[in-house]
Amino acid sequence: MKKILGRILIVLPPVALQAAWYVLLFAVIDKGLYGYLGDIITIVFTVLAVLFVLFLITKREESSYKLLWVIAIMALPIVGAMLYLTLGNKKTGNKLKKKLKKSSNDLASYSFLGEDAKGMNASKNALDDISKEDTRLAQTLTHLSTSTGFPIVPNGTSKYYPFGEDMYADMIIDLKDAQKYIYIEYFIIESGKFWDSIVDILELKAGEGVDVRVMYDDLGSIGTYSPADIRSLRSKGIKCIPFNPFFLIKSQLNNRDHRKIMVIDGRIAYSGGVNLADEYINEIEKFGKWKDIGFRLTGHAVRVYTYMFAEFWNAFSVEKIPDNLLLPSSAVTEDTQNGYVLPFYDSPMRQEPASNTLFTEVLSMATDYVWFYTPYLMLGDALYDAFIRAASRGVDVRIIMPGIPDKKLVYRLGRSYYEDLLKAGVKIYEYTPGFVHAKAFLMDDKLCGIGTVNLDYRSLFLHFECSSIFYKADIMQDLKKDYLASQALSRERTLEDTKRGFFGRLIDSVLRVAAPLL
Repeated sequence: MKKILGRILIVLPPVALQAAWYVLLFAVIDKGLYGYLGDIITIVFTVLAVLFVLFLITKREESSYKLLWVIAIMALPIVGAMLYLTLGNKKTGNKLKKKLKKSSNDLASYSFLGEDAKGMNASKNALDDISKEDTRLAQTLTHLSTSTGFPIVPNGTSKYYPFGEDMYADMIIDLKDAQKYIYIEYFIIESGKFWDSIVDILELKAGEGVDVRVMYDDLGSIGTYSPADIRSLRSKGIKCIPFNPFFLIKSQLNNRDHRKIMVIDGRIAYSGGVNLADEYINEIEKFGKWKDIGFRLTGHAVRVYTYMFAEFWNAFSVEKIPDNLLLPSSAVTEDTQNGYVLPFYDSPMRQEPASNTLFTEVLSMATDYVWFYTPYLMLGDALYDAFIRAASRGVDVRIIMPGIPDKKLVYRLGRSYYEDLLKAGVKIYEYTPGFVHAKAFLMDDKLCGIGTVNLDYRSLFLHFECSSIFYKADIMQDLKKDYLASQALSRERTLEDTKRGFFGRLIDSVLRVAAPLL
């Protein structure tokens, strides 16, 4: 709270001065127009509101998201239009998009699969192998690879962690062995046992000449990390920058970096739902037992995570990553015995929401089962219908949700989807020991995905996210075993639990309309 108040105190004076300037300006103009300025502004914004609505209807976006803005603009033309221009329109992120595009172009010569590999041709060979076993699945993976620009590669080793504390223990060991570089990118960083013990190692490694870089989302960590913390890291020889710095209400307010990435020497990559704060390793208790998951990769997939970090880092830092550090690690070996993996990141700057499309596809092609872990449930129409259709045709569809919520309003909104899902045959479980922060899916013992994507609007449409999709890799069985263990500790919800009165349904209806903002 102290860090948030500090930022508020910094921005209040310029905001107050700007407001005073506008009041003075409008007063002068209004006098010149004989007091009709307010009427003119109302007419102009009403016309603009109609134009905005017509424009929204033709856009290829989630219908629920469009409905929110249509209601807001028609009910409050001036405020709604201004909010849409600053928050709702993807074009408001053009500055951010240009930075990332330039960084991507500068990394155009980067080889995902090493100096001697044929890049995307190798990915095509992998997809050809999958197509021989499952043409429909290969089509989905081909589209995902093409739309995101990331290859499907042979999976090296992939270790699954059912809890954050399990991953933390291995992170410490690997960090101590770093020789060339350590790259860290997380949504939330907060001082405590988890982060402070990592910083001690980072300081030691920086002193040994290891290139250490830390990036965090400025809004995600607004209450837990500050410029003073950045200065402290830099004094230890650790390079540190915030992603999409948050100063005032900016056009990129929604486009946050929700990714979780740690790359060590191009040999090892960590990702999953775990942020660098103590509740994620159950060192402190906030909402009961904190259930989160993650994974550790070696092999070609590490190159993809290195690229993800480099693209974002170079877009915001003047201290670019040297080319020699981006050369392939000699430790990367080909291993086709452990299936394939497609690491990628979601971008709100792309026309198509990659994970939303993937989840819809997974539900449509499953024949046996599809199981999801998610902390939040705010489904757009296409994905909502996909869940219902899959369960209705006999697919075993399950969702594990938190038993103890971290945000009660959002939790209530998630439960508002239960009735229709349960009627269709979807099984929903709530993890009674505490809060589920895990994000994953399993399908038919063929495919699984683990990453940072929640089943909500922000993850699916507004944030930068990252995931790895595994095909016939051994990590699937570890995820499945953990899922069943979590289910055994969960309470299954029934239609009897979804009964609501008139006002309850009214509240839920309002929340559903406002879901894209929550």
